[in-house]
Amino acid sequence: MKRVLTYGTFDLLHYGHINLLKRAKALGDYLIVGLSTDEFNALKGKRAHFSFAARKSMVEAIRFVDLVVPEDRWEQKRDDITGYNVDVFTIGDDWAGKFDDLCDLCEVVYLERTPEISTTSIKTELAGRSA
Repeated sequence: MKRVLTYGTFDLLHYGHINLLKRAKALGDYLIVGLSTDEFNALKGKRAHFSFAARKSMVEAIRFVDLVVPEDRWEQKRDDITGYNVDVFTIGDDWAGKFDDLCDLCEVVYLERTPEISTTSIKTELAGRSA
């Protein structure tokens, strides 16, 4: 069984997230999603609209996802790759080159983002409507 691992906050879930997860799943047989906890988002200077529990419930409901695990620190990726016997680590290409150091553990694939959608663009549009 080929195991694939990706990470994200997956806040304000949208079709760009679904596209990413679908393409990640196509790289193997079993997709593990590391979902940023609220505490980890705070360390990154981010604040999710939905709580970790709500985001976890949404991501678990996506048919391409086999397992959701909490992500609470940057260094966790190496531990998860070895702990879950991951064959492919994948993430959006906005991170291109940033995780090449994981190549000693598994294949690293940067997936193209869906260009016309992002959580940031949704938040910006919603803020403009309320102004």
